Amino acid sequence: MFVSSYVFYKHLSTDKIIVGSFMGYLRIFNPHPVKTGDGAQAEDLLLEVHLRDPILQVEVGKFVSGTEMLHLAVLHSRKLCVYSVSGTLGNVEHGNQYQIKLMYEHNLQRTACNMTYGSFGGVKGRDLICIQSMDGMLMVFEQESYAFGRFLPGSLLPGPLAYSSRTDSFITVSSCQQVESYKYQVLAFATDADKRQETEQQKLGSGKRLVVDWTLNIGEQALDICIVSFNQLASSVFVLGERNFFCLKDNGQIRFMKKLDCSPSCFLPYCSVSEGTMNTLIGNHNNMLHIYQDVTLKWATQLPHIPVAVRVGCLHDLKGVIVTLSDDGHLQCSYLGTDPSLFQAPKVESRELHYDELDIELKELQKIIKDVNKSQGIWPVTEREDDLKVSAMVSPNVDSVSQATDVEVGIDLIPSVTVKVTLQNRLALQKAKLSVYVQPPLVLTCDQFTFEFMAPEMSRTVAFSVYLKGSYTPPELEGNAVVSYSRPSDRNPDGIPRVIQCKFRLPLKLICLPGQPSKTASHKLTIDTNKSPVSLLSLFPGFANQSEDDQVNIMGFRFLGGSRVTLLASKTSQRYRIQSEQFEDLWLITNELIIRLQEYFEKQGIKDFACSFSGSMPLQEYFELIDHHFELRINGEKLEELLSERAVQFRAIQRRLLTRFKDKTPAPLQHLDTLLDGTYKQVIALADAVEENQDNLFQSFTKLRSATHLVILLIGLWQKLSPDQVAILEAAFLPLQQDTQELGWEETVDAAISHLLKTCLSKSSKEQALNLSSQLNIPKDTSRLKKHITLLCDRLAKGGRLCLSTDATAPQIMVMPGGCTTIPESDLEERSIEQDSTELFTNHKHLNLETPLPGLKNTEIGIKRGALYQVNTKIYLLCYFYVFYLYLPKIFEISSS
Repeated sequence: MFVSSYVFYKHLSTDKIIVGSFMGYLRIFNPHPVKTGDGAQAEDLLLEVHLRDPILQVEVGKFVSGTEMLHLAVLHSRKLCVYSVSGTLGNVEHGNQYQIKLMYEHNLQRTACNMTYGSFGGVKGRDLICIQSMDGMLMVFEQESYAFGRFLPGSLLPGPLAYSSRTDSFITVSSCQQVESYKYQVLAFATDADKRQETEQQKLGSGKRLVVDWTLNIGEQALDICIVSFNQLASSVFVLGERNFFCLKDNGQIRFMKKLDCSPSCFLPYCSVSEGTMNTLIGNHNNMLHIYQDVTLKWATQLPHIPVAVRVGCLHDLKGVIVTLSDDGHLQCSYLGTDPSLFQAPKVESRELHYDELDIELKELQKIIKDVNKSQGIWPVTEREDDLKVSAMVSPNVDSVSQATDVEVGIDLIPSVTVKVTLQNRLALQKAKLSVYVQPPLVLTCDQFTFEFMAPEMSRTVAFSVYLKGSYTPPELEGNAVVSYSRPSDRNPDGIPRVIQCKFRLPLKLICLPGQPSKTASHKLTIDTNKSPVSLLSLFPGFANQSEDDQVNIMGFRFLGGSRVTLLASKTSQRYRIQSEQFEDLWLITNELIIRLQEYFEKQGIKDFACSFSGSMPLQEYFELIDHHFELRINGEKLEELLSERAVQFRAIQRRLLTRFKDKTPAPLQHLDTLLDGTYKQVIALADAVEENQDNLFQSFTKLRSATHLVILLIGLWQKLSPDQVAILEAAFLPLQQDTQELGWEETVDAAISHLLKTCLSKSSKEQALNLSSQLNIPKDTSRLKKHITLLCDRLAKGGRLCLSTDATAPQIMVMPGGCTTIPESDLEERSIEQDSTELFTNHKHLNLETPLPGLKNTEIGIKRGALYQVNTKIYLLCYFYVFYLYLPKIFEISSS
């Protein structure tokens, strides 16, 4: 239920709350105070009536002729109804009965927006109603009769409407973001809205034109208007905007304004106890209610909902009750202040503190904490893993009936492979959810599985199929199954959230078919081993072609996207060659070859099998893929800027055309319709170009990831890196699963490699002291990134090692072979050279570091002569303490004398 409006109804010295909803329900409440935790009481609701039509606004006033009693006016979209509310006294407390009676109604010719009421024209003892329609017409009703209707000049969209009794004027905010005031007398004598066509008499001067009294441009749309009178001589007009609220004088001059920190939802000004000031309640979309005295924030409180309306009333002799209403019908009555606390803390008996005993107790507690951390650790890992076991089994054969649908590959029949994931739980689990992820363009027939409850010692198995959807190869053939679940405990019956994952490997035949081998290719790699070559028929039995006899040492692979890869095994040496026309296509076959060789020799019982790479690093081919990916990112930025410009142009032309169509005197369009059509076609074409560029960028990023995997593999084989060091390279080169314009691959990888170069791969302490930029912005080009990648390979070739321990910042001795010169390094080394020229106190030849200072041990200054430039700071500290150590006794002697 969404509420539309609510008011207070004064009856028997207490206020009643009237609420109308868009569902057509009219409710009258008389809430009673309840204890904390209790719900609403049945007797709080006095009346509930379903009026069928949506209720836009409700007001209470003297709307019936012949009596000054209060009646209820209800505004519908096409009807205005006035009701009388009466009650019948019952015999018991909850036996009072209330009913409403329709006094009269007005059927509206135009769709209503809002209304206001008051003693228009200074009438006494009755209230008139003014309704604003959606097309900007003001309709005035003198109780049971319709008086007149007037169109506001230049009205496009209706705004909030209020009536000022002191100036006898209507105040609204137009679609031009201006506060406008219209005198009632001017409205009454202006041209009737039903006679808008100009006649000859009107042209001669009969009939008056509707003229605005005053205007004020506030620069934003208004949410509400409220008029508060200090006394009979002065009143203020309060306007709540989208970002500010304004206090205006009667003549439109600004009394004050306040910029709001949060987006407001409703407000209510009222007179303050301090003379000459106003208090204002302002609710916002952060569930907060702020109370201002003029522009000073006096109080702020948290609400359980976003208020859409707020009032202050008197309920059961309790004055100052703040009533808030949310858009879903939550009504809350509250007041400012806090409940008094009657609890008084008892006096604590003072006792003497024994610091020695406290120190002994503290050391015992610290020892207990240290022993617990050493023996058990922070989390009971084994217990958590025993809660649930996840295993995945991939079918060795493709499905007999392929599950591939809506594929984008060519004429090849796309195979699919079935994967089964089994969940075995030891304890009762709640809300278990299985999520499966594979690398695009691989897709799953189903990737989400939910189990509401799993009983102890229960096993669940789910099956799904994987197939290739795009026309390019994925960067990896690994999948990941992640299970999130809740384990109930004594302290937390809802369960403690936990996560467990299981990885599985997909077969190569899912994306690859046997192909015709080729002896020539643009890109070639040679992998060396320490064992005799193995027959390719035994390594890749599913890709052997029995019709040819030369398949023992050469084998061809054809990816479903169309590219081909050839694998050759040397007959005399212990080498394997992989070649292809595309550099990124070498990755999957190379990785699959190494994995199958390791599995083959493990089955043979050989444990010392190793692969190596002795060729030159294919950085130039890798850099070409980086440049292509970066070029697509730049193109995407330019296309989005053009699309934004054309969209702004399209909206501007629309506004001009709408103004022409709304004009009373039609003017020629001056080819605006042609310009609108041409701009629309440009917007559609640019949107298509942005989509196409995004698809190309995604494919380029997938190819770049494949090439990055290949480069990391070759670096690991080239320098014989450990698995931990390879993991560091993967974290630096592959930090993102998705590439976006805000955070791209180039700037992220450049920051990671720069961090490695200035920490574990640094040549001096000066490089370690350099601060890198903390902001990741898209670079101007890729020259800096390519220079850092080349520098990384050069540092690794000279003996550098990757590590993340605390010793990573320790400088490493670079062994430079004779006659070798380093390649031009990045701005890291250039900046360190500049710092060398400005460094002071770098010559320490006069200080003999091998002679210990008095009172200091040799280990504190055991520094080699060749590393003087790395210990400047430590030398200064030692000299300072040495001087202090020598002269301290003399200082005390001087002071005592």
